[in-house]
Amino acid sequence: MAFLQCSFHSDVLGRACSMNVILPQKVTTQIGMTSSGGGNRRYPVLYLLHGLSDDHTIWSRRTSIERYAAEYELAVVMPDGERGFYTDMMQGPRYWTMLTEELPAIAASFFPISTRREDTYVAGLSMGGYGALKCALRLPERYAAAVALSSVADVRSWLETCRMNREEATRIFGTVKDLIPGRNDLFALAEETVKLASPPRLMMVCGTEDGLLDANRALRAHLESLHYPGFRYEEGPGAHSWEFWDHWIVEGLKFLMEGRSDVR
Repeated sequence: MAFLQCSFHSDVLGRACSMNVILPQKVTTQIGMTSSGGGNRRYPVLYLLHGLSDDHTIWSRRTSIERYAAEYELAVVMPDGERGFYTDMMQGPRYWTMLTEELPAIAASFFPISTRREDTYVAGLSMGGYGALKCALRLPERYAAAVALSSVADVRSWLETCRMNREEATRIFGTVKDLIPGRNDLFALAEETVKLASPPRLMMVCGTEDGLLDANRALRAHLESLHYPGFRYEEGPGAHSWEFWDHWIVEGLKFLMEGRSDVR
């Protein structure tokens, strides 16, 4: 596998941005892992999102995501979403537009990654779990599946309990009454997406000692009440920690790659 650190200019944000990218590479002498990229192939791609207190480097620093992705010949794009909840802020930058419109086009122009829906996946943890679910539910024509670990699953509850600085949260989402169901509310988005012929598959995971457990259970109950197809929910021992996420991203990749004929 190859690991690339990429700086690029975002017209949407009006400034320089960063992403780290993992790409399959055809090698024969690499010790301890295998990778069999090469040729003219465009690889399936996972957009992997970080949490509130981290940046685009964190998945490679805290987990073995490069080694895990090698098993599937999967490209991984890890963008810097800062603290914007992958949202076009009420008062601030348009992180949603950058993530879902600008970034995929830039990445596909730089790297041999597919833009087909059946080859495109999204995952994340905490704030990034929220972003991953929102990508799949709001743009179901773009993503085949999503994995959300320890997600901020209920933005209304998040705003009401002020899990972050209230002024900062208000700049992002406004107040609870400002939430637009078709944009940032996962519960309302699910109600629309489930009506489609082929909604993206979803996997949610949360630790039993995680402060976000109740919100995850609430979204699980909502998705189950809608009979959302292709939905998987898991709980296990653990808190809001990298030990938990490193374990479950492995299971998440298995979920994303289910049914692919090109997986080794």
